[in-house]
Amino acid sequence: MKKILETVRKFAAMLRRYISPVFVMLLVASFMLWYISKLNYTYTAEFDVKVNVDGERINVPCVVEGLGTNLLGYFFTARKINIPLSELKFDIVREEEPATEPDAEPSFVELRRIRPASLQNAISVRFSDIKIISVGNIPDMKIPEK
Repeated sequence: MKKILETVRKFAAMLRRYISPVFVMLLVASFMLWYISKLNYTYTAEFDVKVNVDGERINVPCVVEGLGTNLLGYFFTARKINIPLSELKFDIVREEEPATEPDAEPSFVELRRIRPASLQNAISVRFSDIKIISVGNIPDMKIPEK
């Protein structure tokens, strides 16, 4: 590690002889200005949105579209939203649990399968600056026993 650090220092000292520090600062400034100017364009990106549906937390992969500045803001801030189950449309699905014993009767579990279109609408209402184009795979939610 010491050798690598020493090599980097020698390389930096050699560059200082041939390249002016003012040139490097102006090069960095021009790159930053170029990057800022590109943020005004519309981009499409994938974000994982953390959704809390009546106490059950799920990660929903979303494809979003918006200005670069808005997408950058949503990327660096937490995207946790709460959605009540009454706002979503879902289907109840019965799935067979794997048997633990060979002679045991099959048991079934009821799961809520949220419809992607209703979840997309619920998420897009909460994000005003960006457009939710699609949502990815949504895990099924277990129905709590009463």
